[in-house]
Amino acid sequence: MMNYESFFDEIKKKKIDIEFDDETRHVPVLLSNEALFHLPFLAITILLFSKNNKKPKLDEIGQLIGECLESSMIGFKGSSQHLGWSANLRIRTVRALSFLETSKLVEIDKAKKTINATQLGHKVIKSALENDSDLSFTLNVINRIYRNINVERKLKMGIL
Repeated sequence: MMNYESFFDEIKKKKIDIEFDDETRHVPVLLSNEALFHLPFLAITILLFSKNNKKPKLDEIGQLIGECLESSMIGFKGSSQHLGWSANLRIRTVRALSFLETSKLVEIDKAKKTINATQLGHKVIKSALENDSDLSFTLNVINRIYRNINVERKLKMGIL
């Protein structure tokens, strides 16, 4: 059995050359609906929104997630998908929200109809945001888009 180092030693000894066709197109990897609608990803996105000063409204969460994913995922930028209107996304968002409530990561303010991160939820999302990872980068992009959506709504309403 050959190990990693001996593999490369053999290639050098035998002077093996590998040619690459430069004319092949590099197609970006696109996420499928199943990947985008993955419950843990939706749950952490809801948790991300719920830790902000501007809490998401319960009845707007599916639409907000759809808008943020469309704006942050390369495969959906400029598309006519309108993820916020996806029934599949909304169903999975409800399941993700239910998971977050059961796990005591968020609470629903019944009077204001908003989603609020609990102390434990704040710890979880803070940990995810502080890591130097693809998840952290993606969550920061989504968070910026969420804030931009809120500012845009205020501008449209004449509040700012």
